[in-house]
Amino acid sequence: MKIGLMDSGMGGLSVLHEAFHLLPNEEYLFYADVDHVPYGLKKPEEIISYTTDIVEFLISKGAEVVIIACNTATSVAIEKVRKLYDIPIIGMEPAVKPAVHNSHNKRVMVMATPVTIRENKLKTLIDKVDTEHLCDLLPMPRLVEFAENEMYESHEAYDYVIKELKPYDLSVYSELVLGCTHFNYFKPIYRNLFGDEIEIIDGNNGTIRHLAGKCGLTIENTDKKLKYKEPTEVLTHPKVTYYASGRLITDEKMLTHIMRMHNRLEEVRHI
Repeated sequence: MKIGLMDSGMGGLSVLHEAFHLLPNEEYLFYADVDHVPYGLKKPEEIISYTTDIVEFLISKGAEVVIIACNTATSVAIEKVRKLYDIPIIGMEPAVKPAVHNSHNKRVMVMATPVTIRENKLKTLIDKVDTEHLCDLLPMPRLVEFAENEMYESHEAYDYVIKELKPYDLSVYSELVLGCTHFNYFKPIYRNLFGDEIEIIDGNNGTIRHLAGKCGLTIENTDKKLKYKEPTEVLTHPKVTYYASGRLITDEKMLTHIMRMHNRLEEVRHI
């Protein structure tokens, strides 16, 4: 099956990377809207327009199902996009439900973009599953910029996360929900600040499993290491075509950037 994934930038690679592990035999199209990143600071009408155009583009390239691998685009645009196309459109949802379930009445930190936090989709989810009011919402927009620039454990990234978390007593949290696909790259920072007891949860695994169930695909759930040594390997293992705002990515510089990001995701996958 040819599976399309879209994101505002390279954060959605974390969803694609999880798909490599769970559905290694499928073919993928990945669209990073690098011309308009970040979506988390955009107006809703802009996000809807970008998302609609990208889904149409991916369908034109043969996508039989599309994952909106962006929590912000999902929260703003998915309902409108689903009405336009006949193929399955799979969205992202912050993993609040499993986090609350696993929390044992300790607090749950939900990191997301400002737009995701502001939209009703997340509020409705929290109202439904967080009956004890355990969740705290924290907008972290600059992490998108740091991820795009591979500043994973830079002083700037550390200082930013420390500053944003300063008002909170981190010892009262048992769960950290990553409500943006860009946030996965920074797991070592969260682990260092919250400690070994924190459970870090994202929606990537659940999204790919939902896709598999929706499309009748068999989950392989392989933990085989995906370490790329050459940039061209990201095009063949599994087979992927990458686009940057509609432009086919073939140059070595950009493929090397993507390779490094996949390797980073492999390094932090089980942190």
